[in-house]
Amino acid sequence: MDYILNGFIKAFQLIISFNKELYEVIFLSVGVAFISTLIISVIFIPLGLKLGLKKFKGEVFFARTIFSLMGVPSVVVGLLIALVLSRNSIFGFLQLLYTPTAIVIAQSFLILPLCLSLTYTLSRSKARKINRVGKILGGGRKDRLFLILFELKDELLIIVITCFSRAITEVGAVMIVGGNLKGSTRVMTTSISMLNSMGDYSTGIALGIILLGITFLINNFIYVHKIEVDN
Repeated sequence: MDYILNGFIKAFQLIISFNKELYEVIFLSVGVAFISTLIISVIFIPLGLKLGLKKFKGEVFFARTIFSLMGVPSVVVGLLIALVLSRNSIFGFLQLLYTPTAIVIAQSFLILPLCLSLTYTLSRSKARKINRVGKILGGGRKDRLFLILFELKDELLIIVITCFSRAITEVGAVMIVGGNLKGSTRVMTTSISMLNSMGDYSTGIALGIILLGITFLINNFIYVHKIEVDN
């Protein structure tokens, strides 16, 4: 059990010493997760809201599909993206494989069904009612859109943070498309996996504690915010 205690001590030492390699890994982890979450949120939150406002042909099939895609293994997503970005593929000339951009792409595809399904469900349960109220009050399309965004801003924020939490804790797809290259594509989750295989448990635990701290803060914010919204 000594290595667990050493992990806590090392985590504290690495943080207060502003270890360059550690902070590079942390900033890259947060950075790629933030970018992928931003891209997906900007595109698919409006789409999810729009699709949930009205009934359409194939609605049941669409709902089942996006909810099913939430369960796709991350390694499968990573493998497919790696094949698409490999040198022999049509996108090989872009040379994106084993770059931070590839990680952003992988994380984006992973959180896409999560973001779309949560937003679509929210739109069906609440946005439709808000939209009807907007129509009764004589609001135009833009007015109703702003009304929906204003009324559901707290729930939408929770969706965004949930997607970010999913992205930053991803390891399988990130390992495949990023390659865990030092100083380039090494993030916290892939570093922990590598350190564990090397037997460097203390450093692995140190990074794990930091990652747990970040995810704990995120999830605690979601929980507290959800209680405030419900009340």
